[in-house]
Amino acid sequence: MPAETLDRTTLRAEAEDVLRRLVGAPDAALREDQWTAIEALVADRRRALVVQRTGWGKSAVYFVATALLRARGAGPTVIVSPLLALMRNQVAAAERAGVRAVTVNSTNSEDWAQVYDEVRAGAVDVLLVSPERLNNPAFRDEVLPKLAATTGLLVVDEAHCVSDWGHDFRPDYRRIRTLLADLPDGIPVLATTATANARVTADVAEQLSVTGTRTLEDVLVLRGSLDRESLRLAVVRVPSHAHRLAWLVEHLPELPGSGIVYVLTVSAAADVAAHLRAHGIEAVPYTGQTEAAERLQAEDDLVNDRLKVLVATSALGMGFDKPDLGFVVHLGAPSSPIAYYQQVGRAGRGIDDARVVLLPGAEDRDIWRYFASIGFPAEEDVRLALSVLADAGEPLSTQALETRVTLRRNRLEMMLKVLDVDGAVRRVRGGWQATGQEWAYDAERYARVARTRDAEQQAMVDYVATTGCRLEFLRRALDDADAAPCGRCDNCGGFDVPRDVDEAAVTRAGADLDRPGVPLEPKKMWPTGVKSLGVPVSGRIAPAEQPGVGRAVARVTDLGWGTAVRELFAAGAPDGPTPVPLRHAAAAVLDDWARGLGLDGIVAMCSASRPQLVAHLADGLARYTGLPLVTTFRLLDDSPTRADVNSAHRLAQVAGRFELPDPDLVRDRKLLLVDDRTRSGWTLAVAARQLRRAGADEVFPFVLADGE
Repeated sequence: MPAETLDRTTLRAEAEDVLRRLVGAPDAALREDQWTAIEALVADRRRALVVQRTGWGKSAVYFVATALLRARGAGPTVIVSPLLALMRNQVAAAERAGVRAVTVNSTNSEDWAQVYDEVRAGAVDVLLVSPERLNNPAFRDEVLPKLAATTGLLVVDEAHCVSDWGHDFRPDYRRIRTLLADLPDGIPVLATTATANARVTADVAEQLSVTGTRTLEDVLVLRGSLDRESLRLAVVRVPSHAHRLAWLVEHLPELPGSGIVYVLTVSAAADVAAHLRAHGIEAVPYTGQTEAAERLQAEDDLVNDRLKVLVATSALGMGFDKPDLGFVVHLGAPSSPIAYYQQVGRAGRGIDDARVVLLPGAEDRDIWRYFASIGFPAEEDVRLALSVLADAGEPLSTQALETRVTLRRNRLEMMLKVLDVDGAVRRVRGGWQATGQEWAYDAERYARVARTRDAEQQAMVDYVATTGCRLEFLRRALDDADAAPCGRCDNCGGFDVPRDVDEAAVTRAGADLDRPGVPLEPKKMWPTGVKSLGVPVSGRIAPAEQPGVGRAVARVTDLGWGTAVRELFAAGAPDGPTPVPLRHAAAAVLDDWARGLGLDGIVAMCSASRPQLVAHLADGLARYTGLPLVTTFRLLDDSPTRADVNSAHRLAQVAGRFELPDPDLVRDRKLLLVDDRTRSGWTLAVAARQLRRAGADEVFPFVLADGE
């Protein structure tokens, strides 16, 4: 039906009928901005950006619009969603509205052919795809052109991911610009997000308007108040990690319903969940390293109140939907108010009272600094990758390219995605190839982003310290023009959050934190392609050449002993003897772990950067255990090495770096292999292999710190 002949009164009535089926409420009515967006999409075939708080009903806009468009003969809706949790929730929601939705993502590849057939046959109303799928060669070249030609509505969910000013920038989202450019005229587009300040909003709107003769004025921007009347916010500042854990143990049971405890690192998720379980609180960890099946089970257990709490990293964020989530607690602050507001927005969507508590930590800035350090690579690394691809003459897989550049896998993949969007490389079957298109390193842009992130980190520090309204602070950080005191937070007097903790609980938590020691799993496979770097190994590392499971006193990201090792290995910290507290911690780890190993000797590594520390540690452990210090590896090359390189290059750096002075001394011995720290694990793997090849029965690595 031509847009100009639509009866908009009838259209709205029809839209509200769909809404009532979607939410299961016979008296449900559209918000005015919901109707404005639906009218723009269905009647006017416009492009729209909706920035509204979590729980406002953004998904209702695109499901209602889909039903109306399909009833008028339009093709299927394509929704680009960033997370599987979002897809699962949306499929279920669509069914309630009589809309058939299917997904294409990394977990259901066996269904792709059937899904594509159903889309072509018109049996599917909504196709949800991950942003990564948009640049899969087969999908991009064979499916996407047909989809762009036949789609009735394009939806970009969590659209702040499009913008490198957003808190969760994802290079794959930039590929959406290609999809936008290929859409026929008159195909409506909807972008939605709950967390975008004015800068991100303008950036996303501009990208929606880049095709053909469109201008920014052609994009309808609907930005609402970010107030959440159910949220009660507070900050609890306590003197130590032990106090924070004790606060959780004592006060989580008092919080309403079930909820989420957010932490900043994967290791913290596991450790905090274990501590809570040990004290009778049903808790499980949830991180980006959690197996997919375990994630699904954890989400289901939380939704159905079989858990009191999920202890999660930011991997649990966009798309997780539990309307009656009673609380969100942060053990450590996210690096920006925008990211923080996005996470706390999981709570209180369908209830009147949800509690939000932040327990900041002294280590927060260190962790922010670490994650900031793995941003876009330096220009020389990018130029090297482009040169390698240009000279290859054929596509190179990421694994093959990794052996010819120094970047680690995750940074290399991120860089390639950015270069792909910029047109300098192209992903094809078999890997990546250079396009020959001229490319400029936008140092000014990357510096601007870095400065923005620094400012956001300072804003988070200011949020902790503010004596004003908490919610008003967050709303102003997101450029909410209507921000005003909420009357519900700890500073406004509406949330009398408990701040006291039982000293016995602090003592117990301190004992957990003071219990040092984390396992060091041995390397079992050589890096792919390392032969091309001059190291003649490949495939599986022979079990007879592997070490046993070792120990580190702490990970550098740990809440307890992590602080001590971070200080010891901080940039500029001098070499010297092992600090006394870490001596005691090392002894405690040995007492707890090594007694049953039957050790009969110690071997020390050599260190170019901290020779005093390693020598002192090995000598002290020998005196403490009564084991002989059998030998020390000899350093053959004391030139600086890079730690921020991929596994293949790290192995190549250390493979010929040291030697065993007298191999006969280690024959038939069970050895403790001592070093100051391990990053990639390859120094220990190479040294252990030399010891095993020299006849050592077993080798057990021991270090003070694990991680960057």
